[in-house]
Amino acid sequence: MSANLNLKDNGEAAFFSVKEKAWHNQGCILDSPPTSEEAVKLAGLDYDVIKSPIVTAVSGEVLSIPTHFATIRTDINQVLGVVGSRYQVVQNKEAFTFFDSIVGEGQAIFETAGALGNGERIFITAKLPEYFEVGGKKDLIEQYLFLTSSHDGSGAITCAFTPVRIVCQNTLGMAMNSKSNAFYIRHTTNATEKLKQAHELMGIVDITKKEMNELFNAMAKKSIVDEDRKSTRLNSSH
Repeated sequence: MSANLNLKDNGEAAFFSVKEKAWHNQGCILDSPPTSEEAVKLAGLDYDVIKSPIVTAVSGEVLSIPTHFATIRTDINQVLGVVGSRYQVVQNKEAFTFFDSIVGEGQAIFETAGALGNGERIFITAKLPEYFEVGGKKDLIEQYLFLTSSHDGSGAITCAFTPVRIVCQNTLGMAMNSKSNAFYIRHTTNATEKLKQAHELMGIVDITKKEMNELFNAMAKKSIVDEDRKSTRLNSSH
């Protein structure tokens, strides 16, 4: 499967990464973390989305559909999806406000961000400054906060903890499958205000850090004997 990153007008992928290149070798690679204002532009997320009425024609008569609207990316006049009348658009730049208070306090830094498809889905990853110590500091597990939002009505804004560094559609799927203590915000009234409740996000991080640290250390204490390896090979062959 391709990375499915959106392309900017100059043909560059709508994606940035700090220091480390992604496997797809696309996007902008930065030497240091950007501010949220810089990140919006570098990731190609500096476009607006609006709700537009939907109409149809029957026997030459134009009829409106009051229960549904099209979401349109205004810079390229691209229809991104169809949503209900209660759907509230949350602009990409507003999504970064979820992290702003944390970044301001030095608790997290922007690591990656990008847009997928035609820009109907975005992702933002912030790297936390601490590591999990596993097996007496033999292994270090990095931890990230991620936020993903859609403009096509396919789901709620999701923010959660993950050990996955998101760089494309594939890794976003991995992060969604491995996420824990997820925080969801529906695209309805007050969605933008709820994004600003950063103290709730910090509470999620603290809980998750403790739980995941215990999980990884419990796994590190388990040894695999030859019979276990043999069983795994037999099961994987079927």
